[in-house]
Amino acid sequence: MTTDVSHSTVADVMVLDVIVVRANAPLEQAAELMDRHHISGLPVVDAAGTLVGVVSQTDLVRARSTEYLWANWPGLAVRHLMTSPPITVRRSTPLSVAAARMERHHIHRLVVVADDDETLPIGILSTTDLVHDIARSAREAHGAQATEPGASHAR
Repeated sequence: MTTDVSHSTVADVMVLDVIVVRANAPLEQAAELMDRHHISGLPVVDAAGTLVGVVSQTDLVRARSTEYLWANWPGLAVRHLMTSPPITVRRSTPLSVAAARMERHHIHRLVVVADDDETLPIGILSTTDLVHDIARSAREAHGAQATEPGASHAR
């Protein structure tokens, strides 16, 4: 008998501490936030706090590797590099749907938005969060199998 121990919705595994960057912020500020918090992307908000995009480490690296952008690096703002509109998900979305959305759009994170306001970022769901959940589920399933009567381990 197998028991499904995986979490079922985005709300179960998302990160609640959302670190955002303003659209008008210099690229250096985005890089500093990513570095300080050990994250690979940030939701981008306007002056009113409305979600307007996402900026990632990949976006910053592309700018550094392009001669024109490199020459203009000091004058570039986050809004110049961000992906817009952001790909979002709600808390109640099944994890399988969220994972499929990431795969379909070739992205590594989804901004979790409030159920009643798609412009309000309330969390982040990253591929890392999904992998942690897969690993946790496997550990729990393995532990449950080990305690079942008649279970044995191959050596």
